[in-house]
Amino acid sequence: MALNHTHNARLLRQETAAGAGVQILLLTLLGASLGLGPAGWLTGLAFAAVTWAVLTRAVSRSWLSSFGPANRVTLARATLVGGVTALVADSFTNPPRVVVLTALTAVALILDAVDGQVARRTGTSSPLGARFDMEVDAILILVLSVYVATALGPWVLLIGAMRYAFVAAARFLPWLSAPLPHSMARKTVAALQGVALLVAATGLLPAPADLAVVLLALTSLIWSFARDIGWLWTTARAAARTPPAPAVTRVARIAHLARPVPRVATEEPLPARSA
Repeated sequence: MALNHTHNARLLRQETAAGAGVQILLLTLLGASLGLGPAGWLTGLAFAAVTWAVLTRAVSRSWLSSFGPANRVTLARATLVGGVTALVADSFTNPPRVVVLTALTAVALILDAVDGQVARRTGTSSPLGARFDMEVDAILILVLSVYVATALGPWVLLIGAMRYAFVAAARFLPWLSAPLPHSMARKTVAALQGVALLVAATGLLPAPADLAVVLLALTSLIWSFARDIGWLWTTARAAARTPPAPAVTRVARIAHLARPVPRVATEEPLPARSA
C-alpha cells in the first residue's frame, strides 16, 4: 500500500509540474503577443512557482489515487488566473490589456461553474479539490479587486481582502473555524463578486454604473460574512452552555472493574448461637 501511495504521489507531482509548465507557456504567449514588462513576468513566474509548490505539497500529503478530471479543470483555471495576475501587475507600468484580461477572467469564471459539476458527475469530490477550488476563487477576486481599485478607489480592496481577513481572525478566534452549513445564498454572493468585478474591469459601463455594481457586490459580501459570523457565534455560545457529558477516566474504569461483586447466598444461613 505504501508503494502504491508512492507511485500515486509521483503521478500527482507530475501533473502539478505539467500545470506549472502550462503556466509558463501562457506567460510566454502573453509576453510574445503583448510585450509583458518585468513586473508582469516576475509576478506571473512567482504565481506559477508558489502554486506549484503549495499544490505539490498538498497532493503529496493526500491519499488521492489520481488527480482527477475536476482538479484538472481547477488547475486550468489557476493557469488563467496566473495570466490575469501577470496582466494586472503589468498594468501598473504599461497600458492595461483590457480585452485579454477580461477574456481570461471570463473563461476562468465560466470554468468555476464546471469543475464542481465534473467532480459530482465523476464521483471525484475531495477535500483537496474543494480547498483548491476555493483558493483559486479567492486569489482571482483579490487580483481583480486590485485592478478595479485603481479606477474606483482603494475601498474595492475590501472585496478581495475580506476572506483573508476572516481566515486570519480564525487563528485567534477558533470558533470561526467551525464548519458552516450549505447555503445557496453564500455561493450566489461569492459568484456575484467575480461577475461584478469583471463588469467593472471591462470599462464598458459609465463610471457611476461601475460604482453601483461594485458597491452592490461589496454590500452583499458584507451581509454574507456577517450572517455566517453570527451563526458561528450563536452556535459556539450554545455549545459552551451545554454541559459536557461526564467523562469516564481510565482510573474510574479500573476501580469499577476491581469493585467486589456481592455473592448470592446459595445455602441456608447458620442459626445464631444461643446463650
